[in-house]
Amino acid sequence: MRKESQVDLVNIPGPVEMILRLLEAHGHAAHCVGGCVRDSLLGRTPEDWDVATSALPEETLAIFPGRAFPTGLRHGTVTVREGSCSVEVTTFRTDGPYADSRHPDSVTFTRSLRDDLSRRDFTVNAMAADLRGELTDPFGGQADLKAHVLRCVGDPEERFGEDALRILRCLRFSATLEFSVEAETARGLRDCKELLLNIAAERVHSELTKLLCGKAAAEVLREYPEVVGAVLPEIRPMVGFEQHSCYHCYDVWEHTLHALAAAPQEPVLRWAVLLHDIGKPRCFTRDERGGHFYGHPAVSAEIADAVLRRLKFDNATRDAVTTLVAWHDREIPRTEKGVRRALMKLGEERMRQLTEVKRADNLGQAPELRSRLREVERGAEILDALLARDACFSLKQLAVNGRDLMALGLRGQEVGAALDRLLCAVVDGELPNEKSALLCAVRARKFAETPEEQRI
Repeated sequence: MRKESQVDLVNIPGPVEMILRLLEAHGHAAHCVGGCVRDSLLGRTPEDWDVATSALPEETLAIFPGRAFPTGLRHGTVTVREGSCSVEVTTFRTDGPYADSRHPDSVTFTRSLRDDLSRRDFTVNAMAADLRGELTDPFGGQADLKAHVLRCVGDPEERFGEDALRILRCLRFSATLEFSVEAETARGLRDCKELLLNIAAERVHSELTKLLCGKAAAEVLREYPEVVGAVLPEIRPMVGFEQHSCYHCYDVWEHTLHALAAAPQEPVLRWAVLLHDIGKPRCFTRDERGGHFYGHPAVSAEIADAVLRRLKFDNATRDAVTTLVAWHDREIPRTEKGVRRALMKLGEERMRQLTEVKRADNLGQAPELRSRLREVERGAEILDALLARDACFSLKQLAVNGRDLMALGLRGQEVGAALDRLLCAVVDGELPNEKSALLCAVRARKFAETPEEQRI
């Protein structure tokens, strides 16, 4: 076992240091382990700190009376609160068989740090640092960290067979840390991909979202479409699907990946871009002018909705993503009237998100085919100008409300219908957003209904 001084690299925060100190003072070994050590060595600020110790759970509870709580005793985990910091303290352990490809059927507590590290997923997560910053690295994690390589601890198929979620974790780490995957580990990913079908949808959802928001997400998806396709089979038809269009130099999958790389690293936007053309293979037709995908935004939105429901997304996120997919190819006139109509339908937040999706979609084409990018930017400029002068595009901004119309004698559904027609008239510039003018129009019944097909 190799030990090196890392005092200047593993910067342990005060509350965590206090926990390590107290455990050592009671005669127990105690080390920071896993992702916090990895991130600290990379110069990142760890999101959480985990401690592994030779102390049994009941011993940890006794050392921190009133501050320790049994949050996972079956697996040896106690949560210790130190000030505003909560730290999971887990007894060194070895794992029994994993019948469900996710959780060990049993665990055995041990006094050996090496045994505890040997059950972990990747070498870069199998390092430990003690109070003095001394690094314990039995599997070469520091060397792999410096080489930016992800490598399983021991046999990859065994590691992935124990916990299939490690397959997605590997891809997520590759995307977020921008690490390559060592050859045997990559082979294990592909050979074990069907085990992902045993993983709960919520866990798949979480890992895929983190993967998609990684800086190297496009590269990872390009390298492992068959692995991601095990849990997102809807992407498979896109891979290698030629578009036969003068507007596209890439197949559907490659276009999607280029667009994904151009999109901001934000969950709603990355999911929307991933799914924006997922319906194209179903909609493909070809004639003497080339390939066509008539109606693909609606089909893509339908598929996206099914995917996000299956992965247990919340309703708000699902609605946002499917709306963006449905609108991504819709032509919005680059005029104040056109942008205001879109704002009326979408609202500011969704409109800004749509701008980002359209921008990424266009950047997913070859440079010589990015003719619509200026149009997207022009739309964004008009949007900014409208918002800067507080242009009316929603009922809450309208200078009249339901009570005003009821005072004029309107009742029931006609109140809502009148408000909608007034808003359309204001958005289209037919009426000023002034209370007197709007009430006058209601009294005179001079505002006409706006046909639904005239609205964007």
